[in-house]
Amino acid sequence: MSSWSNSGSRDLHLDLREALRPGVRGSRNALVAALREAVRSGRLSAGTTLPPSRTLAADLGLARNTVADAYAELVAEGWLASRQGAGTWVVDTARASSQPPPVPPRPHGARAAPVHNLMPGSPDVAEFPRSQWAASARRALTRAPTDAFRMGDPRGRPELRSALAEYLARARGVRTSPESLVICAGVRHAVELLARTLGGPVAVEAYGLFVFRDAIAACGVQTVPIGVDDDGAVIADLDDTDARSVLLTPAHHNPLGMPLHPSRRAAVIEWATRTGGYILDDDYDGEFRYDRQPVGALQALRPDRVAYLGSTSKSLSQALRLGWMALPAELVDQVVETAGGQQFHVDVVSQLTLADFLTAGHYDRHIRRMRMRYRRRRDMLVSALSPFAVGIGGLAAGVNLLVTLPDGAEPELIRRAGEAGIALVGLSMMRHPLAGSGVSDRDGLIVGFAAAPEHAFPAAVSALCEVLRASGL
Repeated sequence: MSSWSNSGSRDLHLDLREALRPGVRGSRNALVAALREAVRSGRLSAGTTLPPSRTLAADLGLARNTVADAYAELVAEGWLASRQGAGTWVVDTARASSQPPPVPPRPHGARAAPVHNLMPGSPDVAEFPRSQWAASARRALTRAPTDAFRMGDPRGRPELRSALAEYLARARGVRTSPESLVICAGVRHAVELLARTLGGPVAVEAYGLFVFRDAIAACGVQTVPIGVDDDGAVIADLDDTDARSVLLTPAHHNPLGMPLHPSRRAAVIEWATRTGGYILDDDYDGEFRYDRQPVGALQALRPDRVAYLGSTSKSLSQALRLGWMALPAELVDQVVETAGGQQFHVDVVSQLTLADFLTAGHYDRHIRRMRMRYRRRRDMLVSALSPFAVGIGGLAAGVNLLVTLPDGAEPELIRRAGEAGIALVGLSMMRHPLAGSGVSDRDGLIVGFAAAPEHAFPAAVSALCEVLRASGL
């Protein structure tokens, strides 16, 4: 007896031979047992539509009445539901049961979702432009040439590289071409590839994103910290290192919030020219500037010594894993070779979709809309924090604020925030472990004002204020 049904457009595996075990008599009972087990085990999930009795009977070599009787019995038992003209389908037995479904164990290392999401570096994904993205995906797939679905140019799809070259020149002042752009899976991926290509040591800001430090270290490359003050990275410190490259956030320092001073921008270009080193320009928050015109990309000053890095993680979603590098021409082939010589880090559909999204103007419109929304949230947060004895920095741009605290206050506030279900980051996490005594050891909180959905943001701000109030600030 066949164990498979190829009914209509769906395959359905029903192991009738297993069901015909001792104690189960006849084809009808075997079919009932097989269907019941398929539902119980989850192989037939809630809402799955079963084949018509006539079709399933033909596929399994059974009489139609046998299948119809089996369906009727399972409907009576509550496993299936049926309605004239709508067919027969699997019931959500967990929802129908009076007993709550068991809670699956949380994977090792996974965290419960916070009640109040004030994590830095994340956009409001509830505002992801779904309809425009879907429209771009449809257009991109319709227009895509056949060769788009083969392993093509290892730098990425030419449609996306062309669209990015135009956008980056117009919006960020980047001097590049489609030939010098390489698509990657985000800025972290870009940093890894460049660290492996260039070797080390890599100089990094004494306060900076620990994720990048960890990624560089995982490549077997050493990082050395340089100081940070009110003018940004202390470029003079580079001469005390043997760094071959330096990773900077010149448009908006992460996490302290200032742009790199013009004199420092000139100084780091001079260092790269004099030493043959490279600058990794992480354009962190470059698109979200609120109080004046955006600071242009450092890369424009010396495209042959600066690798410009960007992604959609702050503007659209971190889950897209879409990033790019505008590279000095002499590094393109080296980075491609480091990446494995093929473009398999970002799927082609996402690349084609983003290309259309850019050329159709959807990306610009989304950035403008979210810039206004994030500015309102920033102002709300600043107003709420103003009565407290804390400092507030990083106001000019980005999706985070730096809340500076009295010495020694950070650990207690982080503990209280965790107990209140607030997700945020302490400034100490951003300090390089080898930062010297010349770099002030500050206490603070990095508070994101973009991650929470619009309706949840006021409650998150209130919860943070309550934590500050309870801490005597």
